[in-house]
Amino acid sequence: MTPEELQARCRRFAIEIILLVRKFPKTVDGYVLGRQLCKSGTAIGANYQSSRRAKSHADFVSKIKVSEEEADESVYWLDLVNETKLIESSKVSELLREAKELTAIFTAASKTAKSRQ
Repeated sequence: MTPEELQARCRRFAIEIILLVRKFPKTVDGYVLGRQLCKSGTAIGANYQSSRRAKSHADFVSKIKVSEEEADESVYWLDLVNETKLIESSKVSELLREAKELTAIFTAASKTAKSRQ
């Protein structure tokens, strides 16, 4: 996968997260989970984009690691949405799978980048 393809994939994920959160109930738990999920789900691509303009290799590694952490955090919030049945949607399962894949991609990228320091 090229950097441009990964950036596009992160952007699609962020958009799908935003669209999903708009469907959350207007309850305390809906607001809390929605806010957290929006923050982590959109931060993956933002940090990856920033990593592509890193000032140094260490800066690159740091920003890739943040993308990994945000993807993993998105897994957590999507798991909570799924387990609490906050919203009934097959989209939650699709996004959960994608969040796990993005976590794996950024984990591998982080390990590779660290080994090249």
